[in-house]
Formats: sequence, C-alpha cells, structure tokens
Amino acid sequence: MSTAAVRETPRPRGLVLAMLLLVYIFNFLDRQILAILAPPIQADLGLSDGQMGLLGGFAFALLYSTLAVPLASVADRTSRSWVITISLVIWSGFTALCGLAQGFWHIFLARLGVGVGEAGGVAPSYAIIGDYFPSNKRAFALAIYSMGIPLGSAAGVLVGGYIAATVDWRLAFFVVGMAGVVLAPLFKYVVKDFPRANPVDAAARQAASDNASIGHVARILAKKPSFWFLAFGAASGSMLGYGVLFWKPSLLQRSFGLSLLETSYFLGALMLIGGISGVLAGGFFADRLGQANKAWYARLPALAYIVAVPLFSAAVLTDNVTLAFFLFLIPQALAYIWLGPVLTAVQHLVIPAQRSTASALFLLINNLLGLGGGIYALGAVSDLLTPHFGTEALRWSMLGSQLLYVIAAILMVMAARRLPGDWVAEVEPEMEKTA
Repeated sequence: MSTAAVRETPRPRGLVLAMLLLVYIFNFLDRQILAILAPPIQADLGLSDGQMGLLGGFAFALLYSTLAVPLASVADRTSRSWVITISLVIWSGFTALCGLAQGFWHIFLARLGVGVGEAGGVAPSYAIIGDYFPSNKRAFALAIYSMGIPLGSAAGVLVGGYIAATVDWRLAFFVVGMAGVVLAPLFKYVVKDFPRANPVDAAARQAASDNASIGHVARILAKKPSFWFLAFGAASGSMLGYGVLFWKPSLLQRSFGLSLLETSYFLGALMLIGGISGVLAGGFFADRLGQANKAWYARLPALAYIVAVPLFSAAVLTDNVTLAFFLFLIPQALAYIWLGPVLTAVQHLVIPAQRSTASALFLLINNLLGLGGGIYALGAVSDLLTPHFGTEALRWSMLGSQLLYVIAAILMVMAARRLPGDWVAEVEPEMEKTA
C-alpha cells in the first residue's frame, strides 16, 4: 500500500457509505451467524453453554480487539480502504472454514481467524466516514453505517437459520463466508480514501506518521476523562447487548418452545424493526441535540439504558411469545441508540488524522470486555444455574445481567459532564466534500 493510494479521487460520499454499510452487514452476518447455529452445533459437536460462550465471545474477541489497534494505525498511515478490503477476505475465508469443524478446538481456531480479519474492518470505516462527512452530519452517517449491526445480525439468523433448518449448519458457514470473498474486489473498486495532506519533505512526513502512532494517540486519550467513561460505559452496555444477542436464539427455543426456523423469523423481525429504528434515532437526535450541547452525545445513551431495563426484564419473564416480541422490541431499539452518538464523540476527541487509531483504542475496551466477557459470562452463569433452574437457567442469567445497563447509564452520565471540555473543535476543509 503506497502513499499514492491515499491521493485517489474520492467517490460520492453516499456511494461510499452504502458500500461501507454492505461490508459491515457481512461483518455482523459472519460474526453473529454462530448464535442461530448454536443449538445444532451443540447437538452435533456435544458442546456446553460455557464452550459456546467461549466460541461466541472470547475466541472471536481476543484477537479482534487487540489487533484492531495496530491495524488501525496502519490504516491511518497508509490506505484505509486497502486495510478493509484485505480484512474482508480474511474474515470471510475463516467463516467458511468454520463449516469444516469436527470439534471444539477446530471451530475455536476458525473463530480466532474470523476475529483476526474483522479487526481491520470497523475502525478504518469510522475514519473514512469521518473524512467524507462534515461534523454536523457525522452522527447520522455513523448511525446509517451502524445499521450493519441489526441488518447483519438479522441476515445471520434468517439466512443461517433457514439453511441450517433445511440443509445443514455447515453449509450456512460456507455460503456466507464465500459471499464475502466475492464482495471484496467490488468494495476496493468503489471505495477510495479521502485525500489527505501529503507532506513534501521527510521531516514533515515523519511528524505526520508520529501523530498517528498508537502511543501518541493513546497518550492524548488517556488524559481525557470522557474517553474512559465513554469506553467503559459502552463496554458495560455491550456486555449485556452482545450477550443477549448471542443467547436469545437459545432462550427462545428453550423457554418459549420455538423451532429453529421460527426463532430465525422472530429475531430477524426484532432486529430489523427495533435495531434499525434505534440506530437511526440515536444518530438523528445526536446531530440535533449535540450541536447545542456536546453532553447530549453521552446523555442519549444513558437515557436509553435506563428505560430499557424494566422492559427487557418483563420480556424475559413472560411466557407469552407474542407479548415477548413486543416487550423485546423497544429495548432492542434502545440497545442501539448509543452507536451514533458515542462513536461520533470518540471521533471528536482527536484530530482527523488520528481517527482510526482512536476508534480502535475505544473498540479495544468495548469489545474485549463487552464482546469477550458478555457472551461467555451469560453462558457460564447459565451453566451454574442449570442444576437449580434446568432449561430456565438462561432466562435467569439474562435477568440478573440487567445490572450492567444501570452501570452503563451511570458511566455515560459521568461522560456527559466531561465531554464538552474534551471535545476537539474541527475546521471543515475548504474543498467541498463530495456530494
């Protein structure tokens, strides 16, 4: 990847955003397909809830979280679009390999590979969006990109559930994995890096590189209290969010008696309706409220977390599947409110050249704790409660985990108090950004 790559003529920003969204859909499709396939995989390979929790969380999050930081630094220094393209090929290939697993360690290693690939996809995408969209439209643009989470998750449960129910769970991994490999060349053709300053002398180039180094960006963020509150607040919310997202298919089949195909329809509708509305609402209101007071970028998630707790608890406790759908719907939307506001706030804690690295450092905390810990914790607690509650153990594990949303809300309130003082004012480039 040469410096010439970052001087390519940028594409229309709407087209770039659409392509980034499509790749993010594949990101979450490959990531979350394991959730809907958990019951047949457990039956075929003889795995416990704790082992499935390791596959869904720790096996993926370990390298996904840690490698995201150096890969983001590489993206900031070279070409963000190239890093995303190569990452897409890697994670898609390893998703296909999951279909060959013959035991726990086979699929564990394949999931590690998925994590390695996806480590290079998200933070550089945030930075590309930050480059293409002005600050007053950035939260909504990031919210549109974040629709990849509910869309990809819904696609995972619908496509994976249908193929597993009608053919075999192994074929589901093959199909979605190879589709991502095919998409990669098209992505690279469409998405070009937004032009960045190209220093003419060696000293200036070295200074620009040092500004994007991991250590330099980490030292800047370490001095900003709002970064820590945002990161650990999001991580607390994500522990519950990722945990519930992964284990909800098993809950619906164990406690509500749904079939695999019925579960995929239930969750697909829930994610499409609730997830998309929540993501877009968060970005829409953040752009409007945040222009007057930057604290709203953290206040919105705090409100969402608090309102979600009683509704989600009621949904978990009911035995009526129709009532459960409508009770789950609102907290499903509220669970995604934080994405647009918080991701935008993190982008504004540093200068534009440091956005990929700053985003990756945020994601390191969010995903290592949220993704790595949440899925495993809910599965491990379910194993511990099984002798007392039997097939209802997962229900009680989810109910007790609601404390995480309360902690997340408190941390977001603390972030709101410090965010205006930590905000880096941005001067929009004189050249008009591509329409």
